Amino acid sequence: MRLPQLQNVMVKTLTRMQWYFLEIFPLFMIASVLLWAGKLSGALEWLVEMFDPVMRLLGLPGEASTAFILGFFRRDFGAAGLYDLQTEGLLDPVQLTVAAVTLTLFVPCVAQFLVMQRERGWRTALMIFFVVTGLAFSVGWSLNQFLLMTGIL
Repeated sequence: MRLPQLQNVMVKTLTRMQWYFLEIFPLFMIASVLLWAGKLSGALEWLVEMFDPVMRLLGLPGEASTAFILGFFRRDFGAAGLYDLQTEGLLDPVQLTVAAVTLTLFVPCVAQFLVMQRERGWRTALMIFFVVTGLAFSVGWSLNQFLLMTGIL
């Protein structure tokens, strides 16, 4: 083994940065525009109301659906939403744990979904989306039941 050469590291780093800015950055911009349009049109509020029953199954308040929807568009927005709910006192330790685990297992974000679609095609990307989403919410529900039964948190 030998130490990496600085020039090789710099070339790889610049190549990866160029790829990121050309491929992924526009997808983040599209996600941000979709969030903005959804907020203006009221579609985002409608989605939040649609997810309320799912949040209740997980033992979470309805307001948590906003964090999950934002987390699909931009992962950092979902984490920020959970932080806001926690600081407002809307999540107890069990709910915060369930929400964090479920959000972590949830499909990464719309940009990642679009990359999966480009690399694997619509059929495979949608199949991955539904399987991973079902798994994430199943684990979240199971974790909630386990934590409530055992009283660990």
